[in-house]
Amino acid sequence: MNTPKQQITRVAAYGLVIRNQKLLLCRLSKDFPIQAGFWTLPGGGIEFGEDPEEAMIREVYEETGLRVQAKGVAGIDSLYDEQEDRAFHGIRIMYYTELLGGELTYELDATTDFCAWWSQEETKDLPLVDLTVSGLQLAFR
Repeated sequence: MNTPKQQITRVAAYGLVIRNQKLLLCRLSKDFPIQAGFWTLPGGGIEFGEDPEEAMIREVYEETGLRVQAKGVAGIDSLYDEQEDRAFHGIRIMYYTELLGGELTYELDATTDFCAWWSQEETKDLPLVDLTVSGLQLAFR
């Protein structure tokens, strides 16, 4: 008898934070073994009962030290990955943001370990997760 695959759905919210024609990206840490060193948008999982917009604001602050406010949904990205024992569906909401302030910092002992501002041209030489590719298209329309 086949054991059914574990089905995991994760809903997350991310910010497109732009300053001086550069997009803020975060580098995935060694805690992300498959894509460590790749660059992603600041953001992350929505907690149970949390408003997606508030989750994005919280996650951007936790990962970068910057305060933002949402300026509307930029897009929704979906990821499906099937493995032998599990099926994963990620739903990722991206928001346009307005930068309100704060000081750029980095998380310690977390899924990201460094943040930096990148122009669209500069990102062409970076290892990017697929979410970042989608976000770049929305950020630099």
